[in-house]
Amino acid sequence: MISQIYDVIVVGAGHAGSEAAAAAANMGSKTLLITMNMQTIGQMSCNPAMGGIAKGQIVREIDALGGYSGIVADKSAIQFKMLNLSKGPAMWSPRTQNDRMLFAEEWRIALENTPNLDFFQDMVKSLIIENNKVCGVVTSLGINIRANAVVLTNGTFLNGLIHVGDKQLGGGRMGEPRAFGITEQLVSLGFESGRMKTGTPPRVDGRSLDYSKMEEQKGDENPQKFSFTDTPPLTKQLSCHIVYTNETVHEILREGFDRSPMFNGTIQSIGPRYCPSIEDKVNRFAERTRHQLFVEPEGWRTVEIYVNGFSSSLPEDVQIKAMRHIPGFENVKVFRPGYAIEYDYFPPTQLHHTLETKLIDNLYFAGQINGTTGYEEAAGQGLMAGINAHNKVHGKEDFVLNRDEAYIGVLIDDLITKGTEEPYRMFTSRAEYRLLLRQDNADIRLTEKGFNIGLASQERLQKVEEKIAKSTELENLLKETSLKPAIINPILQEIDSAPVDQAYRAAQILTRPNMTLKMLDKIDDLGEHTSQYTDEVREQAEINIKYRGYIDKERESVAKMLKLETIRIPEDFDYSKINSLSSESRQKLNKIRPKTIAQASRISGVSPSDMNVLLIYLNK
Repeated sequence: MISQIYDVIVVGAGHAGSEAAAAAANMGSKTLLITMNMQTIGQMSCNPAMGGIAKGQIVREIDALGGYSGIVADKSAIQFKMLNLSKGPAMWSPRTQNDRMLFAEEWRIALENTPNLDFFQDMVKSLIIENNKVCGVVTSLGINIRANAVVLTNGTFLNGLIHVGDKQLGGGRMGEPRAFGITEQLVSLGFESGRMKTGTPPRVDGRSLDYSKMEEQKGDENPQKFSFTDTPPLTKQLSCHIVYTNETVHEILREGFDRSPMFNGTIQSIGPRYCPSIEDKVNRFAERTRHQLFVEPEGWRTVEIYVNGFSSSLPEDVQIKAMRHIPGFENVKVFRPGYAIEYDYFPPTQLHHTLETKLIDNLYFAGQINGTTGYEEAAGQGLMAGINAHNKVHGKEDFVLNRDEAYIGVLIDDLITKGTEEPYRMFTSRAEYRLLLRQDNADIRLTEKGFNIGLASQERLQKVEEKIAKSTELENLLKETSLKPAIINPILQEIDSAPVDQAYRAAQILTRPNMTLKMLDKIDDLGEHTSQYTDEVREQAEINIKYRGYIDKERESVAKMLKLETIRIPEDFDYSKINSLSSESRQKLNKIRPKTIAQASRISGVSPSDMNVLLIYLNK
């Protein structure tokens, strides 16, 4: 028996568990990270990439708060792209392609260099619960380890079942055992559980591919980074490639449908809507003659390739036969076939905003156990669970991010208020204040919060304060500098913008469509000053000036929403007594127990008329 009593035990060392353990330990909690395999800490179980649409914003937020995901992603990056640059800045999303082995190695190094953090390799089979409070865990070796708080980040391992055609294997990942015991115990305590499905594509030998038949996808010419710290810049990059399926590929896949666990009833759980298997795409979008695939390298020094977009649970012979009709894949050699995996999850409406469970005190859930999909969503939850587990143990206030403060706040509020019946994935469209929640200002939004809770360093805070001061200085310069027609008209002509017949401030000119700060740099007197600022500062000032009106409107909307957040609902409020509420509303409100009117208004099935009834009743 391990005699030491820990402040926090984190179960699982994936993206959620690693962030949770790092956060709790860095804030001062004596923390134990328990994993079934020390060699797979920080493992990229699916695609070798971080970030993407809305997900990149989450990684930046984790970094701003003092988490590790952005740093690890930068240190293991093999390519960087800023997505959606053709759209407005609210949509810009950073993404890295990563070296899978180096990513896991960097995570382990970071965790091993974290003070207050211990490790133990074993499977947790049950929780120690006394007086409705978690007090530790019991491992498969029968070891009782006590703690003041426990964070469960079990990923796809809870009763995991792997499907390849008509074959089923118990496992949490291919080649790794599943975890059992926890689901059964939690259900016996009154928790509601369900089953979800996810999948992964085949991994193939890059030496067997003909890249001349594919479209090359290079990284950005001037690659940026995820982290706001001084992580090393990316000086060389590996290319990805794009290729397409065709009718022959689809016909071969269809021939195997009768052996697919998705179509013969073997798999009954719901998979991710926005990352469907190739057989699901062929079936649901029968009118399409081709589907896009991304051919992604797994690292600097490996020939292994990830076939993104070809996720499948079809028999391995069908997968291989179909792939050999994809251009460039005629002689493909498969390292391992794609597979689907079913696993247990717990509907997240059973949690508080802190990710603590409502039924058991000091027990926290983070990651796929809450019904989410994606490394970034898991890492964001893990960070918040680790922070709040530490705070609870040490008698400190809850740490909750609002919907106007972070994508992480949107993610968690969506989960606990609306729940999810399919793997939840973050999109920019889920955030009503996305112009405020840009990837470029995550440090400005969150670093001070991270510093105040003891996670972000003083050095980080000083760097942010300097960025704010410099961007404000540049904004003022542009607002005060007057440009005469003779100077500005030639530049306006370049972008087919109407000429001016009098002097205008540089900031006014900058708000014109297609005008950029880089173009204004051409003006000698102005460019001499503006070019002295860093790219980061320049981007911040330019966005603030160009989108000031829209940003102010969003802030007005936030102010209205915050008024509703101040109207608290008593914890013991009995909605069943209000006959004027619809039966669905009464049921949902009694189940979720919203803390404020604003949260109640976001619950699916609660109508505006129900909200009016509730407000009248509360006013009485």
